[in-house]
Amino acid sequence: MIQSQTLLNVADNSGARKLMCIRIIGTSNRRYANIGDIIVAVIKEVGPNSSLERSEVIRALIVRTCKELKRDNGIIIRYDDNAAVIIDQKGNPKGTRIFGAIAGELRQLNFTKIVSLAPEVL
Repeated sequence: MIQSQTLLNVADNSGARKLMCIRIIGTSNRRYANIGDIIVAVIKEVGPNSSLERSEVIRALIVRTCKELKRDNGIIIRYDDNAAVIIDQKGNPKGTRIFGAIAGELRQLNFTKIVSLAPEVL
């Protein structure tokens, strides 16, 4: 579960390293975001030679959470970290590669471009 002030790793090669969630897109009073939700985040740490800047406000899609995700068939999926992929207004990823495994639920949410870039879909 991701809420305001939560720090997330960046799972793509857009140049940012750490994000901090500042808002959850959707209803006005949602407290938590899960896998597949879009958040508004601020960049806290960037890598060298990045096109993004520190303290820039961006949109991101959550692809991994430490809180377990229970599927309809009874399987429970839990990741080691909280991670997000930086996206634009249309939902396309800014990076060209995605690192680490992502959940298969993103396919049903029409994020097929992100699913196709991922090395492993669980």
